[in-house]
Amino acid sequence: MGPAFDEMNGSDGALRPSYVELSHWLRDIPPDVLDYRRREAELIFRRIGITFAVYGDADAQERLIPFDVLPRILSAAEWDVLRAGLEQRVKAINAYIRDVYGRREILRAGVVPEDLVFQNPVFRPEMNGQRVPHDIYVHVAGIDVVRVDADTFYVLEDNARTPSGVSYMLENREIMLRLFPELFSRHRIAPVENYPDELLATLKSVAPASASSDPNVVLLTPGVYNSAYYEHSFLADKLGVELVEGRDLFVKNNIVYMRTTRGPQRVDVIYRRIDDDFLDPLSFRPDSALGVPGIMSAYQAGQITLANAVGTGVADDKAVYSYMPAIIKFYLGEEPRLKNVPTWRCREPDHLAYVLDHLEELVVKEVHGSGGYGMLVGPKADKAMIAAHARALDLADLRRGRRRATPRRPAAVRAHRPRPHPHRAGWTYARRAQEGLAGGEFQPGRRYQGHLGAGSLDALAHRR
Repeated sequence: MGPAFDEMNGSDGALRPSYVELSHWLRDIPPDVLDYRRREAELIFRRIGITFAVYGDADAQERLIPFDVLPRILSAAEWDVLRAGLEQRVKAINAYIRDVYGRREILRAGVVPEDLVFQNPVFRPEMNGQRVPHDIYVHVAGIDVVRVDADTFYVLEDNARTPSGVSYMLENREIMLRLFPELFSRHRIAPVENYPDELLATLKSVAPASASSDPNVVLLTPGVYNSAYYEHSFLADKLGVELVEGRDLFVKNNIVYMRTTRGPQRVDVIYRRIDDDFLDPLSFRPDSALGVPGIMSAYQAGQITLANAVGTGVADDKAVYSYMPAIIKFYLGEEPRLKNVPTWRCREPDHLAYVLDHLEELVVKEVHGSGGYGMLVGPKADKAMIAAHARALDLADLRRGRRRATPRRPAAVRAHRPRPHPHRAGWTYARRAQEGLAGGEFQPGRRYQGHLGAGSLDALAHRR
């Protein structure tokens, strides 16, 4: 890993312009104020119920969302760079999904291998030839971004299925405004409170042609036991739409209805937070009790819009990620504005050989992994962990010369050193490592007139 970029002081140790006012403010306030207000924020979060859970964790109880009282500051020029790069990327992702389920020109051109699509477990044959309003498949995208120096941002991964996290960004901003109004008065901060209005406008803009002039939008949740249920209820409230579970909906004559005390009410757009597998027991997993029987028939008949569309997972696994620069060039005829982290595809013999020789320097991710499950962080791993991952990568087959191109093998990316970020603890400043910047969710509306929420959710790499 290369040297870390200091978010506040830059690579040369000089205070960066965006952080001048924050530095002055930190110098002027009493040392115990930050700790007091951090505890006050946690009390508010606990009272409101801003929590999350981690599946598979031994202690899987709900936790408060971590809150750092010191903000990351991006200048308008830096945000413009991110905006242009994220919008370009989401345009290309939508074009790729449309093509994969349509004419498949990118496969015929040999830009993306066919087996990455057709052997992908999240490829949905039900979507072949399926048209969606305005050719928009990914209505809400969460793009994870990491900063490597003062001028460069890398994309870590794309989330095009059911991205989550925006509620925490909105709540964090509200808490910051409440607890630190004097800090905000020193800056001109782009607002984020218009995000729900923009999201609702986006969802209504992609309603089916048969919908009324005021389309009915609902948010479909798996229920209270889902780790992101807080966000589902929060967004439904902010959007002013009904929060429903699968049992609240039914399909009749290819029309989706919601059960209400006033009788059935037609639904036009479903902002779904349920994975494809559980969406319709008649089309996907027959044991699913979370979805709506027959909803895929209504979808294929063009009587309901699902956001995001079914089958978008073909565009956001770790193998396809490595082809995103080529995908952008193929569809848009442009160079990527935001680069990928250098990536090796373990499905390719030469790449696999390099990865096996440099496991201690790399991060190895499962192609369909998420949330850090099944991931090896080489610089932090012990010899036993590295040896176990080497065996999983089929080291024996490589040595015997049996070089198979297996599409579902993991991908390895160059490990990046987390950036120091200012954090005040008592009388001194501690460096808290910032692992990534979760890009604002991008909502492409009609003719890709998208909206990028002017905020982000940081991922903290705590030292253990």
